[in-house]
Amino acid sequence: MAAVMEGPLADLNSWKPDHCSIALAMDVIGTRSAILILREAYYGTTRFDGFASRVGLTDAAVSGQLRKLTEAGLFTKQPYQEEGKRTRHEYVLTHKGRDLLPVVLALMQWGNTYLQPGPPPLDLVEASTGDPVRVQVRSESGREIGVDELGVRLNEEWRATRRHR
Repeated sequence: MAAVMEGPLADLNSWKPDHCSIALAMDVIGTRSAILILREAYYGTTRFDGFASRVGLTDAAVSGQLRKLTEAGLFTKQPYQEEGKRTRHEYVLTHKGRDLLPVVLALMQWGNTYLQPGPPPLDLVEASTGDPVRVQVRSESGREIGVDELGVRLNEEWRATRRHR
């Protein structure tokens, strides 16, 4: 089973996946530590010490990842100060960072299905109803789409921008 590659993409040997959005995304979030920091942010962690203790990385690794994710626009730094202490920063998810939620939840869902030796430790539910939540690939009409029903075609708008360069 594979996606349906359309038009000039049908012959995989005739093109290279240059300008790949997946590769660009992996440059930003393609490490275990980046994904675990995002997980913690979705759970409500905002402070450096919280990330460091919950993710189980060295302070240097957490600092590096938070800097990288902030520079990439997934977090914004907001100052706070506890009484009698120096000003520090909280890391708050931006819209760009919140938009990665389905990616992280899809990884969790896959891990629950294929890697947990028994029932998974956490369930994803709608907070107000308790209804189970699942990440799915759906068409705009709402129909669930499998990989063999997924069409991949060149974006004509992107193609037009390439012609004008």
